This record gives sequence, structure tokens and C-alpha cells, in this order.
Amino acid sequence: MGSPHAIEFRNISKRFGRKIANRNISFSMERGEILSLLGENGSGKTTLMNMLAGIYYPDEGEIFINGEPVQIRSPKDAYAYNIGMVHQHFKLVDLFTAAENIALGESGKLDRNAIAGRINEIKSKYGFIIDPNKKIYEMSVSEKQTVEIVKVLYRGADVLILDEPTAVLTPQEIEHLFMVLRAMKDDGKSIIIITHKLNEVMEISDEVAVLNHGEFTGKVRTCDTDPQKLTEMMVGHKVELAIRRPDPVDPKPRLTVENLTVRNHEGINKVHHVSFTAYGGEILGIAGIAGSGQKELLEAIAGLQQISIIEGSIMYSPEGKKPSELVGKSPMQIRQAGVALAFVPEDRLGMGLVGSMGMRGNMMLRTWQHGHGLFVNRREPNELAEHIKKELDVSTPDVMYPVRRLSGGNVQKVLVGREIASAPSVLMSAYAVRGLDINTSYTIYNLMTEQKERGVAVIYVGEDLDVLLELCDRILVLCDGHVSGIVDARTADKNEIGILMTSIGGVGAGKGEQKNA
Repeated sequence: MGSPHAIEFRNISKRFGRKIANRNISFSMERGEILSLLGENGSGKTTLMNMLAGIYYPDEGEIFINGEPVQIRSPKDAYAYNIGMVHQHFKLVDLFTAAENIALGESGKLDRNAIAGRINEIKSKYGFIIDPNKKIYEMSVSEKQTVEIVKVLYRGADVLILDEPTAVLTPQEIEHLFMVLRAMKDDGKSIIIITHKLNEVMEISDEVAVLNHGEFTGKVRTCDTDPQKLTEMMVGHKVELAIRRPDPVDPKPRLTVENLTVRNHEGINKVHHVSFTAYGGEILGIAGIAGSGQKELLEAIAGLQQISIIEGSIMYSPEGKKPSELVGKSPMQIRQAGVALAFVPEDRLGMGLVGSMGMRGNMMLRTWQHGHGLFVNRREPNELAEHIKKELDVSTPDVMYPVRRLSGGNVQKVLVGREIASAPSVLMSAYAVRGLDINTSYTIYNLMTEQKERGVAVIYVGEDLDVLLELCDRILVLCDGHVSGIVDARTADKNEIGILMTSIGGVGAGKGEQKNA
């Protein structure tokens, strides 16, 4: 008899009303192992991990820790069994220091010296870079993530669950995170990673467990598989993993941004003297650490937010028509000026769609100004909704079903489909595949490429550098609101972009590269 499994699921099932999130899931993992958990959106990955972390409780089945059956009814129970989860959206108090966040919840009087000593011990043991006295609001995304990981280790976790841990990290930060995870593994920790990035799965994990529509489809040794086989396990059929990148189609300037500086509602400059040109028939990628001005830049171009544009120009050049200035115009004025501009925002439901409406109602948002009351044309939006539902395989009971009840992937399909259907000459997309499964992601990539082939100027803000390098023709890199470089995606590499993401010093070089790229 060998040692008991660190974690074992036996016939775990979970339902939410009539929806079955997990059905009879059984698999195990060992101590000192890194396990990747894969599956499409809605496959039940997060639900399963939330049961291990004490957020949900299984309707059927058992969870075993070190060979013993356990009842995990709350996160407090999970910590008692040395299980900790680091969520994709951090749960930190911005005004507190790292040490205060890590020790938050401890009873009795806090011994700050003892806390700092314990943090430094964890830091030295695994190779973390952390300042216990630094405030959370002063930290980068990777520093905040470090605080979350140290927090669960501080509380004695031997099993760590990481939800999309590399989503907003630079290549250099990912490399350091993987070094830390390997050190934790060597110390006997068991680590579960929920991710969609197959290249990272192959690099960091020992085993991969796959879910498909709430059911367990298998667990394999990473060394015995490849991305193609894993994809087939996830979706149940073969998926072409190559991103097509045809040459730019007769590139002509469509959008010219000159010396643009943008201030947000709090009076803080988020974009500084940005200049670039987006050409029809190409995909211009925008890369940068989260909060580097990507959101404000696209919203300023689209006219969607009342952001103070201090200086600069945004010129739109339609085919065969006189260029027009967009600065100061509302979205309605931009459309009335003949600008065919589509925007897929970062906040799908907050800015892109009305959650209480169905697909048909959200299609009507694009055409409501052409008729009012009884004279609103409902036939065309209904036909468009049915077309998008069929072509993009949107999983919804009908086109009247509220979109807020759909999964993130299906919401994104509705939004992207609607914007593309407006036949834009400029299509802007902010994090179009964030949190989406691989099948849906490649559908969106193909849609972007199809628009490029039709002569549309596509601006694609993304966080996966591998995808940016494969999908785009050029990549503009932002660092703290400045352009630190514009590179040819066919010749650049991840390390080069990672350096530009953390260095404003490349501003001058970026302007020169724009002319030559």
C-alpha cells in the first residue's frame, strides 16, 4: 500500500436548480504535485474547486484529504484541512499593508514583529519578492498576487488552488511565479492551477485533469500528452490550434491618433502623448500590464466615457471621404458623422450589453434611433440575433433569454457578433477572450482575422502575449500610459515585449518603429 492521496474526489456532484454543474467526478492528486485543471467555460472547474475551498458543498459524493473523508462546509473548514484558494480577483484591503492583509482574521493582539518574521521566513524559503510594510494600493498586480499566495501559506496551506494565476502577468513575472511554484512543489505542497493557457500547462504541471460539460473526461501525465490531445479532451472533437495570419490587405490609414493625453474621472492622467496609426486590413495589438491606459485609450476613441482629453487628435479616415476629428464627439455623433466604429469593451455587461435584455433587445440597441415606439423595427434585430445564435453557437434557450444569465463565453459571443454585424471599418476589442475556453477563443480570433481580410482596421487589446504575437501584424506596447514601443509581431518575441511593458524608456524608439514596422 502506498501513501494516501493528498486530495481525492469520489463521485462528486453539484446542482444549481436544474443545472448540473458537476456530475460524478472522481480523481485524485498527490503530495508534491502540480495539477492543471482544464475545461471549457461552464465545464464545472470553478464549482469543483469552490467545493474543495469550502465555498460550495457537494450534493453527492465525498472529498478525502490524506486518505480521510472530510466535511468542508466553509472556507474556515478548508483552512483547518490546510487548503487555501487564490482567486483571480484578489480579496485584499487596499489601505492595509501586505503584513496586515496576511494576518487579517487572526484573533488576539497582533505581534507585528512575529508576523513580519514569519512572512520573511516564507519569503526566503520559496523565493517570493515581497515587502511586508508596503500598502496594497502601492503594489503592482504581481505583488498583490504574491500577497495572496503568502497569505494562504501563512495560514498553513499544504494544498493551494490558483485560479488563472498568470492572466495579468508579464513573461518575466510568469517565469518568477513558476520558479516559486516549483520550490513549493519541492517542499511537498500540492498545487492546483485553473488555466486556459495550454503552453503554460505543458511547462509547469505534472498532471492534467480535464472536465467536459461537468463530467470528468480523464487525467494524464503532462509528459505523455500535447496541446492538441488536451484540446480534444476538453471539447470532445478536434480543434485547429493554429491562428491564421494572412498578410495585411491593402493597408490604408483608418485611425490616426496624435499626441493624445487622456485624464480619467479622478483627474489622473492615464494616457500620455500617445501616437499611432491603425490601418485597414491589419490587426494592431495593444499590450501592457493591467492599468497601463489600455481601457482609457479605447474609451476615448469610442467616445463612450466623458474622459477629459487634455490634448491630441483622433482622426478617422473613411474610404474615399474626408478625414474627420473624433475628439469631443459622443458615440451618437461619431456614428452620425459616418464613422463605422465598433467597440467590444472590457466590461461586457456594464458597458457592452444590457443584462436584463435578451439577444434581440441587445441587437435593437444598434438600431433603435431609426424608429421609436410602435415603429421600432423588431424584425431585423430578431433575424440578426438568430443568425448570431446559430453562427457562433450561442448556448441560450432563445433570443429573448436575459443575457446576464448566460455564461461569460456566450455573453462575449453575443457582444462580438453584434459589433461585427454592424459592418465597421474600425473594430476595437478589449480583452475579447478573457476567461474564455479555447474553443470560444479561437472562434473570436477567426472572427478578427475575417474582419481584417475585409479591410477593417482591427485594434485588439490582449493579455496573452503568445496570442498577440500569432494574431497581430503590429503590437503597440503601453507602459504606465506611455507608448514604449511599436513592434512587428512577426519578428518580435515575448521577452522583448515584456521588457517594453515595464520600461517607459522605449518611448522614442517606439515612435521610430511605428514608421518602419
